[in-house]
Amino acid sequence: MSNDYLFNEMKTVVSPSLIYYRDIIQRNIQLAVTTAGGSQYLWPHVKSHKMADVIRLSIDSGIRRFKCATIAEAETAASCGARHVLLSYPLVGPNITRFLQLQHAYPYTCFYAAADNIELLRQLAQVSLNMPEPSDIKILIDINMGMNRTGVLPDEAIHFCKQCKEIEGISLAGIHCYDGNCTDSDVPARRRNITNINHTLKKLLQDILSSCPNCNMMVIGGTPSFPYHALEWKNFSLPSEFQVFFSPGTVFIYDAGYQKKYPDLPYTPGAGILTRVISHPAESFFTLDCGYKAIAADPIGSRGVLLGVSNCEEAFQSEEHWTFRMKSGHESERPAIGQELIIIPTHICPTSALYSHAIVIEKGTIVAKWPVTARSRKILY
Repeated sequence: MSNDYLFNEMKTVVSPSLIYYRDIIQRNIQLAVTTAGGSQYLWPHVKSHKMADVIRLSIDSGIRRFKCATIAEAETAASCGARHVLLSYPLVGPNITRFLQLQHAYPYTCFYAAADNIELLRQLAQVSLNMPEPSDIKILIDINMGMNRTGVLPDEAIHFCKQCKEIEGISLAGIHCYDGNCTDSDVPARRRNITNINHTLKKLLQDILSSCPNCNMMVIGGTPSFPYHALEWKNFSLPSEFQVFFSPGTVFIYDAGYQKKYPDLPYTPGAGILTRVISHPAESFFTLDCGYKAIAADPIGSRGVLLGVSNCEEAFQSEEHWTFRMKSGHESERPAIGQELIIIPTHICPTSALYSHAIVIEKGTIVAKWPVTARSRKILY
C-alpha cells in the first residue's frame, strides 16, 4: 500500500503538505457513478475537498449536481458550471442575503435551500420579494432521519409542507434526507436500518405528493448508506416524474477511517500528508512534523495511518509534533531524522480545510496544485 503513495519529488516538497492523488480520485468518482447507476443520479457533497478542481473533475464524469454546507462551497460549485446546487445547511442571519445574491449572480445554476423552520422560510421569502429582481426560492424540506442534528421529524413533514405552500416566494421542490446516523460497520445491520428508513420515506413521499405534486425529488444518503439506497430505490414503484438522487461526500477523496470502518465499500484513500522525521528525542522514539494543526484532530483515536514504518506505536500528538515509539526488539527500524513519510488521514474532510492547496500526484509525479477554493467562509458573496 505505501508504495502507491510515494512520488518522485518528495524530497523537494515542504512538510507537512496535503497530497491528493488524481488517479485514485478519478477511480473513486467512477466507482460512485457506477454504484449510483449513472452520473445523473448523483448529487455529491463537496465538503470533503472544497475544491473547484475536484468539482470540475466530477463534471467531466457527467455529474451536474452538487451539495454544499457553506455559501463559499455553493459559490465554488456554481462558478465551475454546476447545473444544480443544494445548500443543505440552514440559512440564518446574513447568509439569507448571501444566498439570494448568489442565486442572482449565477442565473444558469438552479439553487435549492434545505429548510426545517417556517419562520426562517418566511424571512427568506420576504428578503427575496424585497430584492430588485424577486424570484421564487426552491426549497427541499430537510427531514430528520434520526440523527437529530437538523430537520423536520417525518411525522411532522406533511404539516410543514402545507405551511410552506402558504408562503409567497417559496417553491417546494422535494425533500432532503441525510442519514448520517447509519454508521454500522456490520453490513446486515446497516442494510436493515436503511431498509426501515426507506419504507418510512416511501409512505411519506406518497403523502407529500398527494398534497404537493411539484415536490417531486429526493436527495438521500451519505457515504456509508448510498450504495444500499441506490439498490433499494430502483425497486420501489414511484411516479415517473419523481427523481431520487444520492449524495455521498467522502467517497471521492476517501480516508483511512472509512476504509477501516466500512470494508464493504470499494473506495481507496486518495489523499495523504507528507511529513518528515524531525527528532529522535529518546531511545526508540521518533517525532514527525505533523501535529493536529496539520491533520484533523477528530475522531477519538488514531488520527492517521503512518505508511512505511512497521512495528511502532503512537506516543502522543501536540500542535506541531506527533511522536511515535518503536516496539521492543525493533529499535533498529526507527526512521532516520529527515526521512520523508506519508500519513493517510483518518478524517479527510477537516484535514483538507487545514491547507490552502493540495499538491496533486498522478503516476508518481507532481502534475498540479489544487487550491482549497472554499476553505474561506467568504469568496465574493
